[in-house]
Amino acid sequence: MTNQTPASNHITLCAAFQDRVRRTPHAVALRTPGGGVEVTWRQWDQRVRAIAAGLAALGVGRGDTVGLMLTNRPEFHLADAAALHLGATPFSIYNTSAPDQISYLFGNAGNAVVFCDERFLPRLREVAGTVEHIVCVDGEAEGAMSLTELESRGDSGFDFEAAWRAVEPSDLATIIYTSGTTGPPKGVELTHANVIAEADAMRVLFQIDPGDRVVSYLPAAHIADRVTAQYSAIMFGIQVTCVADLTKLVEGLTDARPHSFFAVPRVWQKFKAAIDTGLAAEQSGAKRKIADWAIRTGIRAARLELAGRSMPPALAVQHRLADKLVLGKLREKLGLDQARGPASGASAISPEILEFFWGLGIRIYEVWGMSETGGATTANAPGQTRLGTVGRAVLNMEVRIAEDGELLTRGPTVTRGYRNDPERTAELFDADGWLHTGDIATVDADGYVTIVDRKKELIITSHGKNMSPSNIENAIKAATSLVGQVVAIGDNRPYVAALAVLDPDAAAGFAATHGISASSPAELAAHPDIRAAVLAGVQEGNEKLARVEQLKRVRIIPTTWDPGGDELTPTMKLRRRPIAEKYRHEIESLFEPDPTDDVLRL
Repeated sequence: MTNQTPASNHITLCAAFQDRVRRTPHAVALRTPGGGVEVTWRQWDQRVRAIAAGLAALGVGRGDTVGLMLTNRPEFHLADAAALHLGATPFSIYNTSAPDQISYLFGNAGNAVVFCDERFLPRLREVAGTVEHIVCVDGEAEGAMSLTELESRGDSGFDFEAAWRAVEPSDLATIIYTSGTTGPPKGVELTHANVIAEADAMRVLFQIDPGDRVVSYLPAAHIADRVTAQYSAIMFGIQVTCVADLTKLVEGLTDARPHSFFAVPRVWQKFKAAIDTGLAAEQSGAKRKIADWAIRTGIRAARLELAGRSMPPALAVQHRLADKLVLGKLREKLGLDQARGPASGASAISPEILEFFWGLGIRIYEVWGMSETGGATTANAPGQTRLGTVGRAVLNMEVRIAEDGELLTRGPTVTRGYRNDPERTAELFDADGWLHTGDIATVDADGYVTIVDRKKELIITSHGKNMSPSNIENAIKAATSLVGQVVAIGDNRPYVAALAVLDPDAAAGFAATHGISASSPAELAAHPDIRAAVLAGVQEGNEKLARVEQLKRVRIIPTTWDPGGDELTPTMKLRRRPIAEKYRHEIESLFEPDPTDDVLRL
């Protein structure tokens, strides 16, 4: 049963937190996989009081900022909530940030204190400026105080109750720094009222009950992790399992068995690639055929469900058998057998990939939002899903399309502006308070929003044809698990071509299955069998595209692209401008009259 407690009754996150402590003091709120660390609500509250007192002794108070450079661990939640109870503003930065980036972010935020893992200390020590205190949560470390030491510094006379009760809905709850795909990061300021409105919108759409489980694995600098883990835990009493190592996400999922799970498209693509690779490696031909039949049966059933139609009796019988033999086991293997509201967002995902997971019985609901809108602004939901769209406006939010096709939105989740940046804040809003998202979109008669692409990223070929690069890229990634990243290029060009990067796990699996001894990214990218498989996948993807969108040439880049690197943001979005500069030679080779053998031609 959905929690019907109105979020507005809590007024601030601090009040919601204290209410939850009173209601369920002995329930486990925070944990690590396997239960190695478990923190109850009462214990969380006790630590929050001690850390808040320690921060107050360092001079942190209402209106100040506190930096966090932490992996997904319980200490993040302790420090974040402690700062909130002081009326301070905790904010996270991406753990891949270089010293000069850290210096810029801290200069913009103006924080005197930062919490960190010991591994990040060398970079923090390089940062000059206003940071006076580094708190290392791992224990004793040179040049930093430990968390234990901070907690021991608190004045026993510190009035914790007065501090948190003084916090108001208009106070800042956090600053979300954009990942900087087109320039310096912007500090999106979100208030308690903003994030409570966002959490409440999610509660209305998806069943969220006290004691529900969620996995925290995305960077805390990403609004999605803040909303789905920290804020939803505080608002609704859900249990958070912290997975610090992204490579062990599936192990974390199978341990936690989450009821809700948010992932960016790349994570869903990786899950599908793992399933594809596992089935291809199955020694028994009979088992492979059964698995293929079961998945196809599941997809047939999903298409009927999405269309609002009932299954014919024969298909219903087949589907029950398919679920028993294969589909249910795949859900359990991914740890998503109890997930009620898995979601995809942050960038576009192929409808074919969504349909694949719906066929497995994992009903992924695509959402759309921005840091500037506090998270999901439109969403598909149970009984309200149309694949290919990002759903309808969530609770109390409005959307409309401007004359040039740009999506506009306004409502209670929308930021008050960018930190210390009145010029870019002014550019964000129009005179009527509508936020200009930068996305080109359409809205159908029932209110379902379809995102076309980023306004500044649309491809216009030399023949004047307009098209969406992400639509092209997603079609290719949906057609072949071998390709991890695709960058469509065609602006002011006679046709569309692309750079492609192999998915390292899928490529290694393909090599093992086909007896290929190559192992390095360069060797794999150059192997004729892999090149032929990529070409076949691109051809299959092309069939889903209009003729003018189809790729004519592809070049496989013989390296891997990692989140937070030159090519990808920490949330795995393409950095198109840096890619264009770094791979200028490779891009030009795609359009030469007589290209070398490095270029795959279709």
